[in-house]
Amino acid sequence: MSKILNDGRIQSKGYAMLSKDSRFTPYEFTRHSIGDHDILIKILYAGICHSDIHTARSEWGEAVYPCVPGHEIAGEVVAVGKKVSKFKVGDYAGVGCMVNSCGECETCKISQEQFCQKAVFTYNSVDIYHGNENTYGGYSNNIVVSERFAICVPKDAPMEKVAPLLCAGITTYSPLKFSKVKEGTKVGVAGFGGLGMMAVKYAVKMGAKVSVFARNENKKAEALQMGVSEFYTSTDKNLVKERFDLILSTIPTPYNPVEYMELLKFGGELSIVGLPPYEVAPKISVIDIVYNAGKKVYGSMIGGIAETQEMLDFSLKHKIYPETELIQVHEIDKAYENLTSGKAKFRYVIDMTKEN
Repeated sequence: MSKILNDGRIQSKGYAMLSKDSRFTPYEFTRHSIGDHDILIKILYAGICHSDIHTARSEWGEAVYPCVPGHEIAGEVVAVGKKVSKFKVGDYAGVGCMVNSCGECETCKISQEQFCQKAVFTYNSVDIYHGNENTYGGYSNNIVVSERFAICVPKDAPMEKVAPLLCAGITTYSPLKFSKVKEGTKVGVAGFGGLGMMAVKYAVKMGAKVSVFARNENKKAEALQMGVSEFYTSTDKNLVKERFDLILSTIPTPYNPVEYMELLKFGGELSIVGLPPYEVAPKISVIDIVYNAGKKVYGSMIGGIAETQEMLDFSLKHKIYPETELIQVHEIDKAYENLTSGKAKFRYVIDMTKEN
């Protein structure tokens, strides 16, 4: 059970990286007290995102250590602030990549909080609303969050599958909606890991004709079962005969984006959501952009809170879930190894129920 200390702070225990080269170790810390509009969530499940690996290993710049990753969180509300109206004790809730924002800027007002200049992210972020303390994520037994940044989850939802939706789900759902994918849209999904699988499932349900680009054929059978029309292990223009309205790149390793631009129709879009380590991140030259005139390239970063709730409701309605494998906390390091070596087949989800 979560313990409230004399000063109101919440006693927490999690699993942290102490340096970029370390392994995960138990770590005790405290979270800020429950404010009037905050809820305390007992974490039941926490998904492992490739972003966790990049951050914990300082591949996107130097992390703040100890680092407790995790922004795919599903759990039970165990306490609420006195002005909370969205949740009551016993409800289920989810937390994704953000835990706060200013609420007043232009992007906040249109529910695009992820672009707020004062947004606070779920871990490895400076919480300017709580004394500039570092935030700690979901590889832990609890989390305190504003009700504005908690997603409502029905009590009958499969919580171990809900957790990864809070990043993998919204990260792929949002660009598909932004690019107005509909019946007959030709969509290519580059990368067929945790994000790519979700992109395929959403695009197929939206009526698109979907193709997959993967580095090998290890998961071809799964792709075809999901409704994929074509499965490619090459971007050779002579081998890929069709041209796409949208290609969604989920690739977290070095690659050449121009190869995918060349597979777009005139007016087609390349949406990039995968982020390789900074030192090997691909570049697109202005020359390549000019020579691929009439095509668009844009980045997409998760989604706002309203769209995240929409995504979850859509997922539950159509039973669109990630392919998951439950692990225990002592298996986190092995899961990281599998994810970085290409051995992982499904989305890893940490069972935190035994840690509460």
